[in-house]
Amino acid sequence: MSCTQFCDSPERYGLVSRILHWGMALVLLWQFTSVIIHALFEKTGIDKFFWGTHKSVGSLLMVLILLRVLWALANLRKRPPAVSKWSITGHIVLYILMFAIPVIALIRQYGSGKAFSPFGIPLMPGFDETNKIEWMIDLGGNFHGLLGWTLLAAALGHAAAVLWHYLRGDRYVLERMK
Repeated sequence: MSCTQFCDSPERYGLVSRILHWGMALVLLWQFTSVIIHALFEKTGIDKFFWGTHKSVGSLLMVLILLRVLWALANLRKRPPAVSKWSITGHIVLYILMFAIPVIALIRQYGSGKAFSPFGIPLMPGFDETNKIEWMIDLGGNFHGLLGWTLLAAALGHAAAVLWHYLRGDRYVLERMK
């Protein structure tokens, strides 16, 4: 396989960009599902299963967004052109939210003093919980969920914009990410 299949081009996103895009879409769908189930069915078996994965899957999102940003920067001059200034703004908002939300969660996790081992990989050893760092916990408590719902709205807006383009005949917008 050559770079033409993996890398982006002015006509379409390459295989790596498409895998990162759709992979993150699936992982975000999992995260939103876990939150909605937690809100509607707290303390049930299905909640225990989904909510039990929320932190680890969030750390996976953090890794994926870092890879996605690095890949996007490496392909910046080769990527398909933006459809409009609105699409540029929308994508910047999506990237900022996808980065900020797990960072805020990690800050809250650290401030809580609790150990954190996503997928069994020790990331934070934890410390005496009597020495919690309240501003870190408050940051997560105040913004993680709010920004998460904002990300859901932005992602739905993104999908709606693609659908709008598709229905009005601009099928290339969807085709270049398929």
